[in-house]
Amino acid sequence: MLNITTGQLEAWLAQYIWVFIRIGACFMAAPIFGAQFVPPRVRLFLAGAMTLIVAPLVTPPTVETFSLQGGLVAVHQIIIGVATGFALQLIFDALAMGGQLLSNTMGLGFAFNVDPQRGVSTPVLGTLYMLMVTLTFLALNGHLVLIETLARGFQTLPIGMSSFDGPALWNMAAWGNQLFGGALAVALPGMTALLVVNLAFGVMSRAAPTLNLFAVGFPVTLIGGLVIVYVGLPTVQSSFVGLMEQAFEFVRALVGG
Repeated sequence: MLNITTGQLEAWLAQYIWVFIRIGACFMAAPIFGAQFVPPRVRLFLAGAMTLIVAPLVTPPTVETFSLQGGLVAVHQIIIGVATGFALQLIFDALAMGGQLLSNTMGLGFAFNVDPQRGVSTPVLGTLYMLMVTLTFLALNGHLVLIETLARGFQTLPIGMSSFDGPALWNMAAWGNQLFGGALAVALPGMTALLVVNLAFGVMSRAAPTLNLFAVGFPVTLIGGLVIVYVGLPTVQSSFVGLMEQAFEFVRALVGG
């Protein structure tokens, strides 16, 4: 007859529970894995499958699972997982924000669509950029790189009573500027070109005051904006690839890789 003691059950639970918490927290905040269209059961299944692979390679801390110290360890794992996923999610939001800025400039601010990542209504150009960068992320195996980085993080930042030090927290806060920097890098060329178009209409209104600019200006601005978007799609994609490389380097540095 097989006899299993309470200590053995706690040891098995400690081997897997904290690994599962860190991975699950990362999948809840990471792009694609944490998207609105991904059911929670799928996330739990993926986190559980990855835990079964990674946990035997991780040395658990000598802390009782059901204790105050065990609760603190769980909180630290949640912080590490959420920070890892959030750092990557910022670059997706930067592209979506850049598309929204460009939409408002070219007159498409009234056209809304459902964002597949968030499940909320956003300007249609932001949704277009979000879909494009999501497909680019999958085509470049970014999801596999995220899983590999997360697995290696258990060796460089082991499970314990601590998560990030002061400099790491400051770097995490400073990483937020990628949201605005990436959005401007995407939208600024198109906004500058449309500003030139609007200046041309201003000169035309002074030269021909009887010209109905509301009837002529909006279609021209819209068509010009669509042409700018079409021409700038390769640049947007290359900008996202650069941001993705920076994001993975930042995540590796964050977990001490």
